[in-house]
Amino acid sequence: MKSTFLIALSTTLLFILGSTASVSADRPNILVILVDDLRWDEIACAGHPFVRTPGIDRIAQEGARFRNAFCTTPLCSPARANLLTGQYTHRHGIANNTNRSEQSHQLMTFPRILHENGYETGYIGKWHMGNDDTPRPGFDYWACMAGQGTSFDPILNENGRHIQSTGHTTDVLNDRAVRFVRRERKKPFCLYLSHKALHPELIQFDDGSVSDPSGSKFLPAERHKQLYANAPIPRRINVTDTPEDKPALNRKIMGLPLLSQDTGTGDETILARLRMLAAVDEGVQQLFIALEETGQLDTTVILLLSDHGYWNGEHGLSVERRLAYEEGIRIPFLARFPPVINPGILIDEFALSIDLAPTLLDLANVETKHTMDGRSLAGLLKGMVMDDWRSSFLIEYQTDNVHPRLLNMGYKALRTTRYKFIQYNELEGMDELYDLKSDPYEMQNCINDPNLQTRLRQLKDELALLSGDKS
Repeated sequence: MKSTFLIALSTTLLFILGSTASVSADRPNILVILVDDLRWDEIACAGHPFVRTPGIDRIAQEGARFRNAFCTTPLCSPARANLLTGQYTHRHGIANNTNRSEQSHQLMTFPRILHENGYETGYIGKWHMGNDDTPRPGFDYWACMAGQGTSFDPILNENGRHIQSTGHTTDVLNDRAVRFVRRERKKPFCLYLSHKALHPELIQFDDGSVSDPSGSKFLPAERHKQLYANAPIPRRINVTDTPEDKPALNRKIMGLPLLSQDTGTGDETILARLRMLAAVDEGVQQLFIALEETGQLDTTVILLLSDHGYWNGEHGLSVERRLAYEEGIRIPFLARFPPVINPGILIDEFALSIDLAPTLLDLANVETKHTMDGRSLAGLLKGMVMDDWRSSFLIEYQTDNVHPRLLNMGYKALRTTRYKFIQYNELEGMDELYDLKSDPYEMQNCINDPNLQTRLRQLKDELALLSGDKS
Protein backbone atom coordinates (compact mmCIF):
# COMPACT_ATOMS: atom_id res chain seq x y z
CA MET A 1 0.00 0.00 0.00
CA LYS A 2 2.80 2.40 0.96
CA SER A 3 4.76 1.77 -2.25
CA THR A 4 1.61 2.27 -4.35
CA PHE A 5 1.02 5.63 -2.65
CA LEU A 6 4.62 6.71 -3.26
CA ILE A 7 4.44 5.74 -6.93
CA ALA A 8 1.20 7.70 -7.34
CA LEU A 9 2.68 10.70 -5.53
CA SER A 10 5.83 10.57 -7.66
CA THR A 11 3.77 10.40 -10.85
CA THR A 12 1.71 13.43 -9.77
CA LEU A 13 4.83 15.42 -8.90
CA LEU A 14 6.48 14.52 -12.20
CA PHE A 15 3.37 15.69 -14.07
CA ILE A 16 3.24 18.98 -12.18
CA LEU A 17 6.97 19.61 -12.52
CA GLY A 18 6.98 18.56 -16.15
CA SER A 19 4.06 20.84 -16.98
CA THR A 20 5.62 23.88 -15.31
CA ALA A 21 9.35 23.29 -15.72
CA SER A 22 9.68 25.82 -18.57
CA VAL A 23 7.11 28.24 -17.17
CA SER A 24 8.04 31.20 -14.98
CA ALA A 25 7.06 34.79 -14.28
CA ASP A 26 9.18 35.71 -17.32
CA ARG A 27 7.66 33.00 -19.56
CA PRO A 28 4.15 32.53 -18.17
CA ASN A 29 1.31 30.48 -19.53
CA ILE A 30 -1.41 32.62 -21.12
CA LEU A 31 -5.15 31.97 -21.01
CA VAL A 32 -7.47 34.36 -22.83
CA ILE A 33 -11.23 33.90 -22.38
CA LEU A 34 -13.29 35.87 -24.90
CA VAL A 35 -17.04 36.14 -24.23
CA ASP A 36 -19.13 37.21 -27.21
CA ASP A 37 -21.23 40.39 -26.82
CA LEU A 38 -20.74 40.59 -23.03
CA ARG A 39 -21.48 44.08 -21.69
CA TRP A 40 -19.07 45.60 -19.16
CA ASP A 41 -21.85 45.79 -16.56
CA GLU A 42 -23.24 42.24 -16.88
CA ILE A 43 -20.95 40.68 -14.27
CA ALA A 44 -21.30 40.75 -10.51
CA CYS A 45 -17.92 42.36 -9.78
CA ALA A 46 -18.98 45.34 -11.93
CA GLY A 47 -22.06 45.85 -9.77
CA HIS A 48 -24.81 43.89 -11.51
CA PRO A 49 -27.64 43.55 -8.95
CA PHE A 50 -28.46 39.86 -9.31
CA VAL A 51 -26.22 38.01 -11.79
CA ARG A 52 -23.91 35.42 -10.23
CA THR A 53 -20.44 35.11 -11.76
CA PRO A 54 -18.12 33.71 -9.07
CA GLY A 55 -15.53 32.39 -11.51
CA ILE A 56 -15.27 35.64 -13.44
CA ASP A 57 -15.33 37.65 -10.21
CA ARG A 58 -12.40 35.63 -8.88
CA ILE A 59 -10.21 36.93 -11.70
CA ALA A 60 -10.99 40.50 -10.60
CA GLN A 61 -10.74 39.78 -6.89
CA GLU A 62 -7.33 38.16 -7.25
CA GLY A 63 -6.18 40.49 -10.01
CA ALA A 64 -7.23 43.68 -11.78
CA ARG A 65 -10.37 45.14 -13.33
CA PHE A 66 -10.16 47.89 -15.91
CA ARG A 67 -13.10 50.23 -15.36
CA ASN A 68 -12.62 52.09 -18.64
CA ALA A 69 -12.02 49.35 -21.19
CA PHE A 70 -13.26 49.73 -24.77
CA CYS A 71 -13.29 48.03 -28.14
CA THR A 72 -12.21 50.10 -31.12
CA THR A 73 -14.70 48.63 -33.62
CA PRO A 74 -17.99 47.40 -32.10
CA LEU A 75 -18.60 44.60 -34.60
CA CYS A 76 -17.72 40.90 -34.32
CA SER A 77 -15.16 40.20 -37.05
CA PRO A 78 -13.19 43.47 -36.90
CA ALA A 79 -13.20 43.36 -33.09
CA ARG A 80 -11.74 39.85 -33.11
CA ALA A 81 -8.99 40.94 -35.48
CA ASN A 82 -8.31 43.99 -33.24
CA LEU A 83 -7.77 41.68 -30.27
CA LEU A 84 -5.56 39.19 -32.07
CA THR A 85 -3.36 41.65 -33.99
CA GLY A 86 -3.17 44.71 -31.75
CA GLN A 87 -4.13 46.82 -34.77
CA TYR A 88 -6.90 49.25 -35.60
CA THR A 89 -9.41 48.03 -38.20
CA HIS A 90 -8.18 50.38 -40.92
CA ARG A 91 -4.75 48.73 -40.61
CA HIS A 92 -5.60 45.00 -40.50
CA GLY A 93 -8.41 45.30 -43.06
CA ILE A 94 -11.02 42.95 -41.53
CA ALA A 95 -13.57 45.69 -42.05
CA ASN A 96 -16.90 43.92 -41.49
CA ASN A 97 -18.64 40.57 -41.05
CA THR A 98 -18.56 39.50 -44.68
CA ASN A 99 -16.50 36.43 -45.57
CA ARG A 100 -12.90 37.37 -44.72
CA SER A 101 -11.71 33.77 -44.53
CA GLU A 102 -8.73 34.01 -46.88
CA GLN A 103 -7.66 37.38 -45.51
CA SER A 104 -7.81 36.13 -41.93
CA HIS A 105 -5.25 33.40 -42.73
CA GLN A 106 -2.73 36.19 -43.36
CA LEU A 107 -3.13 38.00 -40.02
CA MET A 108 -0.06 38.19 -37.83
CA THR A 109 -1.70 37.32 -34.50
CA PHE A 110 -0.07 37.39 -31.08
CA PRO A 111 -0.50 33.57 -30.65
CA ARG A 112 1.33 33.15 -33.96
CA ILE A 113 4.17 35.33 -32.67
CA LEU A 114 4.25 33.40 -29.38
CA HIS A 115 4.31 30.13 -31.32
CA GLU A 116 7.37 31.36 -33.23
CA ASN A 117 8.97 32.09 -29.88
CA GLY A 118 8.57 28.70 -28.24
CA TYR A 119 4.98 28.66 -26.96
CA GLU A 120 2.52 25.81 -27.42
CA THR A 121 -0.61 27.49 -28.74
CA GLY A 122 -4.28 26.55 -28.89
CA TYR A 123 -7.45 28.11 -30.28
CA ILE A 124 -10.86 26.82 -29.21
CA GLY A 125 -14.26 28.12 -30.28
CA LYS A 126 -15.50 30.81 -32.61
CA TRP A 127 -13.14 32.47 -35.10
CA HIS A 128 -15.83 34.25 -37.13
CA MET A 129 -13.96 36.00 -39.89
CA GLY A 130 -15.88 34.13 -42.54
CA ASN A 131 -17.19 30.57 -42.66
CA ASP A 132 -13.80 28.86 -43.01
CA ASP A 133 -13.09 26.67 -39.98
CA THR A 134 -9.68 25.40 -41.13
CA PRO A 135 -6.63 25.92 -38.87
CA ARG A 136 -4.96 29.32 -38.98
CA PRO A 137 -1.18 29.71 -38.90
CA GLY A 138 0.55 29.58 -35.53
CA PHE A 139 -1.68 27.18 -33.61
CA ASP A 140 -0.58 23.75 -32.40
CA TYR A 141 -4.13 22.85 -31.41
CA TRP A 142 -7.19 24.08 -33.30
CA ALA A 143 -10.85 23.33 -32.48
CA CYS A 144 -13.03 25.79 -34.34
CA MET A 145 -16.62 26.18 -35.48
CA ALA A 146 -17.55 27.38 -38.95
CA GLY A 147 -18.86 30.94 -39.06
CA GLN A 148 -21.09 31.85 -36.14
CA GLY A 149 -21.34 28.28 -34.93
CA THR A 150 -24.38 26.84 -33.19
CA SER A 151 -25.57 26.88 -29.58
CA PHE A 152 -25.97 23.10 -29.36
CA ASP A 153 -24.15 20.06 -30.79
CA PRO A 154 -21.41 22.02 -32.56
CA ILE A 155 -19.32 20.56 -35.36
CA LEU A 156 -15.68 21.39 -34.63
CA ASN A 157 -12.79 21.37 -37.03
CA GLU A 158 -10.25 19.76 -34.72
CA ASN A 159 -6.81 20.03 -36.30
CA GLY A 160 -8.26 19.58 -39.78
CA ARG A 161 -10.79 16.85 -38.97
CA HIS A 162 -14.51 17.52 -38.39
CA ILE A 163 -15.85 16.25 -35.09
CA GLN A 164 -19.56 16.15 -34.23
CA SER A 165 -19.93 17.17 -30.58
CA THR A 166 -23.00 16.82 -28.41
CA GLY A 167 -24.34 19.15 -25.78
CA HIS A 168 -24.45 22.87 -25.17
CA THR A 169 -21.68 24.56 -27.12
CA THR A 170 -20.33 26.43 -24.09
CA ASP A 171 -19.90 23.12 -22.24
CA VAL A 172 -18.20 21.53 -25.24
CA LEU A 173 -15.71 24.40 -25.52
CA ASN A 174 -15.08 24.48 -21.77
CA ASP A 175 -14.31 20.76 -21.80
CA ARG A 176 -11.79 21.15 -24.62
CA ALA A 177 -10.15 24.08 -22.82
CA VAL A 178 -9.79 22.16 -19.55
CA ARG A 179 -8.26 19.20 -21.37
CA PHE A 180 -5.78 21.51 -23.12
CA VAL A 181 -4.74 23.08 -19.80
CA ARG A 182 -4.26 19.66 -18.17
CA ARG A 183 -1.92 18.35 -20.87
CA GLU A 184 1.62 17.45 -19.93
CA ARG A 185 3.99 19.71 -21.85
CA LYS A 186 7.51 21.08 -21.86
CA LYS A 187 6.67 24.54 -23.12
CA PRO A 188 4.58 27.41 -21.77
CA PHE A 189 1.16 27.50 -23.37
CA CYS A 190 -1.08 30.18 -24.85
CA LEU A 191 -4.75 29.19 -25.07
CA TYR A 192 -7.36 31.44 -26.67
CA LEU A 193 -10.87 30.31 -25.70
CA SER A 194 -13.43 32.12 -27.84
CA HIS A 195 -17.00 31.44 -26.75
CA LYS A 196 -20.15 31.36 -28.88
CA ALA A 197 -22.04 32.73 -25.86
CA LEU A 198 -23.59 35.26 -25.43
CA HIS A 199 -24.38 35.36 -29.14
CA PRO A 200 -27.80 34.34 -30.48
CA GLU A 201 -28.46 31.45 -32.81
CA LEU A 202 -28.19 32.64 -36.42
CA ILE A 203 -28.58 31.04 -39.81
CA GLN A 204 -25.27 31.29 -41.69
CA PHE A 205 -25.29 31.47 -45.49
CA ASP A 206 -22.51 30.38 -47.87
CA ASP A 207 -21.45 33.97 -48.66
CA GLY A 208 -20.81 34.69 -44.97
CA SER A 209 -24.04 36.62 -44.42
CA VAL A 210 -26.47 35.67 -41.67
CA SER A 211 -30.16 35.78 -40.96
CA ASP A 212 -31.75 38.90 -39.47
CA PRO A 213 -30.50 39.01 -35.85
CA SER A 214 -33.76 40.59 -34.67
CA GLY A 215 -35.48 37.23 -35.06
CA SER A 216 -32.73 35.20 -33.43
CA LYS A 217 -32.83 33.37 -30.12
CA PHE A 218 -30.44 33.26 -27.19
CA LEU A 219 -30.22 29.63 -26.11
CA PRO A 220 -28.80 28.82 -22.65
CA ALA A 221 -27.99 25.33 -21.43
CA GLU A 222 -31.04 23.35 -20.34
CA ARG A 223 -30.00 23.51 -16.67
CA HIS A 224 -30.02 27.32 -16.78
CA LYS A 225 -33.29 27.93 -18.64
CA GLN A 226 -35.11 29.15 -15.49
CA LEU A 227 -32.18 30.95 -13.89
CA TYR A 228 -33.03 34.43 -12.54
CA ALA A 229 -36.73 33.90 -13.23
CA ASN A 230 -38.76 37.04 -12.54
CA ALA A 231 -35.66 39.06 -11.62
CA PRO A 232 -36.20 42.81 -12.17
CA ILE A 233 -34.09 43.93 -15.13
CA PRO A 234 -31.80 46.90 -14.41
CA ARG A 235 -32.07 49.62 -17.03
CA ARG A 236 -29.94 52.68 -17.69
CA ILE A 237 -31.69 56.03 -17.80
CA ASN A 238 -31.08 56.43 -21.54
CA VAL A 239 -33.64 53.72 -22.36
CA THR A 240 -36.02 56.68 -22.22
CA ASP A 241 -34.00 58.57 -24.81
CA THR A 242 -35.56 59.28 -28.19
CA PRO A 243 -33.18 60.18 -31.01
CA GLU A 244 -34.56 63.54 -32.16
CA ASP A 245 -31.10 65.03 -31.60
CA LYS A 246 -29.43 62.10 -33.42
CA PRO A 247 -30.43 62.74 -37.05
CA ALA A 248 -28.62 59.64 -38.35
CA LEU A 249 -30.70 57.41 -36.08
CA ASN A 250 -33.84 59.48 -36.55
CA ARG A 251 -34.04 58.89 -40.31
CA LYS A 252 -37.29 57.36 -41.51
CA ILE A 253 -36.53 53.89 -42.88
CA MET A 254 -39.20 52.11 -44.88
CA GLY A 255 -40.62 49.19 -42.94
CA LEU A 256 -39.01 50.16 -39.63
CA PRO A 257 -40.55 52.00 -36.67
CA LEU A 258 -38.91 55.08 -35.23
CA LEU A 259 -36.69 54.26 -32.27
CA SER A 260 -38.38 54.36 -28.88
CA GLN A 261 -38.68 52.31 -25.70
CA ASP A 262 -40.85 49.91 -27.70
CA THR A 263 -37.99 49.07 -30.10
CA GLY A 264 -35.43 48.29 -27.38
CA THR A 265 -34.29 44.93 -26.04
CA GLY A 266 -36.95 42.98 -24.14
CA ASP A 267 -36.59 41.56 -20.64
CA GLU A 268 -36.60 37.94 -21.80
CA THR A 269 -33.74 38.56 -24.22
CA ILE A 270 -31.66 40.10 -21.46
CA LEU A 271 -32.43 37.21 -19.10
CA ALA A 272 -31.59 34.63 -21.78
CA ARG A 273 -28.20 36.29 -22.33
CA LEU A 274 -27.44 36.21 -18.61
CA ARG A 275 -28.48 32.55 -18.51
CA MET A 276 -25.99 31.82 -21.30
CA LEU A 277 -23.32 33.54 -19.22
CA ALA A 278 -23.84 31.03 -16.39
CA ALA A 279 -22.19 28.21 -18.37
CA VAL A 280 -19.32 30.48 -19.35
CA ASP A 281 -18.72 31.22 -15.66
CA GLU A 282 -18.83 27.52 -14.79
CA GLY A 283 -16.09 27.01 -17.35
CA VAL A 284 -13.96 29.71 -15.73
CA GLN A 285 -14.31 27.89 -12.42
CA GLN A 286 -13.34 24.58 -14.08
CA LEU A 287 -10.25 26.21 -15.56
CA PHE A 288 -9.24 27.54 -12.15
CA ILE A 289 -9.49 24.00 -10.75
CA ALA A 290 -7.46 22.54 -13.63
CA LEU A 291 -4.73 25.16 -13.22
CA GLU A 292 -4.61 24.64 -9.45
CA GLU A 293 -4.48 20.84 -9.66
CA THR A 294 -1.65 20.95 -12.22
CA GLY A 295 0.36 23.53 -10.25
CA GLN A 296 0.05 26.17 -12.99
CA LEU A 297 -2.33 28.72 -11.50
CA ASP A 298 0.13 31.38 -10.39
CA THR A 299 2.33 31.02 -13.47
CA THR A 300 -0.59 31.64 -15.81
CA VAL A 301 -1.80 35.02 -17.03
CA ILE A 302 -5.61 34.85 -17.10
CA LEU A 303 -7.50 37.50 -19.03
CA LEU A 304 -11.24 37.73 -19.63
CA LEU A 305 -12.86 40.26 -21.91
CA SER A 306 -15.43 40.60 -24.69
CA ASP A 307 -15.38 41.72 -28.30
CA HIS A 308 -17.90 44.56 -27.77
CA GLY A 309 -21.04 45.45 -25.85
CA TYR A 310 -24.74 45.06 -26.44
CA TRP A 311 -27.84 47.27 -26.26
CA ASN A 312 -30.33 46.75 -23.47
CA GLY A 313 -32.68 49.26 -25.03
CA GLU A 314 -30.55 52.39 -24.66
CA HIS A 315 -31.66 55.03 -27.21
CA GLY A 316 -34.32 52.52 -28.30
CA LEU A 317 -31.66 50.17 -29.71
CA SER A 318 -31.61 46.38 -29.55
CA VAL A 319 -29.47 44.39 -32.00
CA GLU A 320 -27.49 47.12 -33.80
CA ARG A 321 -24.12 46.67 -32.05
CA ARG A 322 -22.15 48.75 -34.55
CA LEU A 323 -22.70 52.20 -33.06
CA ALA A 324 -20.22 54.26 -31.03
CA TYR A 325 -22.36 54.87 -27.95
CA GLU A 326 -20.99 53.72 -24.60
CA GLU A 327 -23.08 50.55 -24.32
CA GLY A 328 -21.69 49.31 -27.63
CA ILE A 329 -18.01 50.09 -27.10
CA ARG A 330 -17.43 49.44 -23.39
CA ILE A 331 -16.18 45.96 -22.52
CA PRO A 332 -15.20 44.01 -19.40
CA PHE A 333 -11.45 43.54 -19.11
CA LEU A 334 -10.12 41.47 -16.19
CA ALA A 335 -6.60 40.17 -15.58
CA ARG A 336 -5.01 37.87 -12.99
CA PHE A 337 -1.26 37.17 -12.66
CA PRO A 338 0.06 37.28 -9.07
CA PRO A 339 3.76 37.84 -9.93
CA VAL A 340 2.76 41.18 -11.48
CA ILE A 341 -0.76 42.16 -10.35
CA ASN A 342 -1.76 42.90 -6.78
CA PRO A 343 -5.18 41.46 -5.90
CA GLY A 344 -8.29 43.56 -6.23
CA ILE A 345 -6.86 46.59 -8.02
CA LEU A 346 -9.07 48.88 -10.08
CA ILE A 347 -7.55 50.67 -13.07
CA ASP A 348 -9.22 53.76 -14.54
CA GLU A 349 -6.89 54.53 -17.46
CA PHE A 350 -8.20 53.72 -20.94
CA ALA A 351 -7.60 50.08 -21.92
CA LEU A 352 -8.43 49.08 -25.49
CA SER A 353 -9.00 45.84 -27.36
CA ILE A 354 -5.89 46.63 -29.42
CA ASP A 355 -3.85 46.55 -26.18
CA LEU A 356 -4.37 42.81 -25.63
CA ALA A 357 -1.72 41.63 -28.08
CA PRO A 358 1.13 43.96 -27.02
CA THR A 359 0.33 43.35 -23.34
CA LEU A 360 0.64 39.58 -23.62
CA LEU A 361 3.79 39.75 -25.71
CA ASP A 362 5.26 42.11 -23.12
CA LEU A 363 4.37 39.80 -20.21
CA ALA A 364 5.90 36.89 -22.14
CA ASN A 365 9.05 38.93 -22.82
CA VAL A 366 8.62 38.46 -26.56
CA GLU A 367 9.59 41.26 -28.94
CA THR A 368 8.10 41.68 -32.38
CA LYS A 369 8.76 43.86 -35.41
CA HIS A 370 5.12 43.73 -36.47
CA THR A 371 3.29 47.04 -36.28
CA MET A 372 0.76 47.34 -33.46
CA ASP A 373 -1.43 50.32 -32.67
CA GLY A 374 -2.12 49.19 -29.10
CA ARG A 375 0.11 49.66 -26.06
CA SER A 376 1.18 47.22 -23.38
CA LEU A 377 -0.91 47.45 -20.22
CA ALA A 378 1.81 45.72 -18.19
CA GLY A 379 2.91 48.93 -16.49
CA LEU A 380 -0.62 49.72 -15.36
CA LEU A 381 -1.07 46.14 -14.15
CA LYS A 382 2.09 46.52 -12.08
CA GLY A 383 0.64 49.63 -10.44
CA MET A 384 2.99 52.07 -12.17
CA VAL A 385 1.98 55.71 -12.68
CA MET A 386 1.90 56.23 -16.46
CA ASP A 387 2.04 59.98 -16.99
CA ASP A 388 2.17 59.61 -20.76
CA TRP A 389 -0.86 57.31 -21.01
CA ARG A 390 -3.41 57.94 -23.75
CA SER A 391 -6.21 60.43 -23.12
CA SER A 392 -8.18 59.58 -26.28
CA PHE A 393 -8.71 56.81 -28.80
CA LEU A 394 -10.27 56.04 -32.17
CA ILE A 395 -13.51 54.12 -32.79
CA GLU A 396 -14.27 53.18 -36.39
CA TYR A 397 -16.89 51.30 -38.38
CA GLN A 398 -17.45 50.81 -42.10
CA THR A 399 -21.08 50.56 -43.12
CA ASP A 400 -22.60 47.26 -44.23
CA ASN A 401 -26.05 46.13 -45.33
CA VAL A 402 -27.06 43.86 -42.44
CA HIS A 403 -29.25 46.35 -40.59
CA PRO A 404 -31.40 48.66 -42.76
CA ARG A 405 -31.42 51.26 -39.99
CA LEU A 406 -27.64 51.55 -40.15
CA LEU A 407 -27.19 51.91 -43.92
CA ASN A 408 -24.60 54.59 -44.74
CA MET A 409 -23.78 54.98 -41.05
CA GLY A 410 -20.08 54.20 -41.27
CA TYR A 411 -18.14 56.55 -39.03
CA LYS A 412 -14.94 57.56 -37.31
CA ALA A 413 -15.26 58.66 -33.72
CA LEU A 414 -13.00 60.09 -31.05
CA ARG A 415 -13.50 59.28 -27.37
CA THR A 416 -11.57 61.41 -24.88
CA THR A 417 -11.79 61.45 -21.10
CA ARG A 418 -14.57 64.02 -21.43
CA TYR A 419 -15.92 64.20 -24.98
CA LYS A 420 -17.09 61.93 -27.76
CA PHE A 421 -17.20 63.15 -31.35
CA ILE A 422 -18.84 60.96 -34.00
CA GLN A 423 -18.17 61.87 -37.63
CA TYR A 424 -20.23 59.97 -40.19
CA ASN A 425 -18.45 59.07 -43.41
CA GLU A 426 -21.41 59.29 -45.77
CA LEU A 427 -24.05 61.37 -44.00
CA GLU A 428 -23.88 65.14 -44.24
CA GLY A 429 -24.90 67.34 -41.32
CA MET A 430 -25.56 64.41 -38.96
CA ASP A 431 -22.43 64.33 -36.80
CA GLU A 432 -22.70 64.08 -33.00
CA LEU A 433 -20.86 65.52 -30.01
CA TYR A 434 -21.37 64.58 -26.37
CA ASP A 435 -19.98 66.08 -23.19
CA LEU A 436 -19.66 62.92 -21.13
CA LYS A 437 -19.00 64.84 -17.92
CA SER A 438 -22.40 66.53 -17.92
CA ASP A 439 -24.16 63.93 -20.09
CA PRO A 440 -22.71 60.44 -19.41
CA TYR A 441 -25.73 58.75 -21.00
CA GLU A 442 -25.33 60.59 -24.33
CA MET A 443 -28.82 61.99 -24.40
CA GLN A 444 -27.96 65.50 -25.63
CA ASN A 445 -26.13 65.97 -28.92
CA CYS A 446 -24.32 69.31 -28.53
CA ILE A 447 -22.73 69.44 -31.99
CA ASN A 448 -24.26 72.90 -32.59
CA ASP A 449 -23.51 74.37 -29.16
CA PRO A 450 -21.78 77.72 -29.87
CA ASN A 451 -19.71 77.40 -26.71
CA LEU A 452 -18.14 74.15 -27.93
CA GLN A 453 -17.09 75.07 -31.47
CA THR A 454 -13.44 75.65 -30.58
CA ARG A 455 -13.37 72.31 -28.76
CA LEU A 456 -15.09 70.67 -31.73
CA ARG A 457 -12.40 71.89 -34.13
CA GLN A 458 -9.73 70.46 -31.81
CA LEU A 459 -11.53 67.11 -31.67
CA LYS A 460 -11.83 67.02 -35.46
CA ASP A 461 -8.10 67.62 -35.84
CA GLU A 462 -7.25 64.94 -33.30
CA LEU A 463 -9.60 62.47 -34.97
CA ALA A 464 -7.98 63.13 -38.34
CA LEU A 465 -4.53 62.40 -36.89
CA LEU A 466 -5.61 59.18 -35.15
CA SER A 467 -7.45 57.84 -38.18
CA GLY A 468 -4.63 58.65 -40.59
CA ASP A 469 -6.51 61.32 -42.51
CA LYS A 470 -3.90 63.98 -41.78
CA SER A 471 -0.14 63.75 -41.41
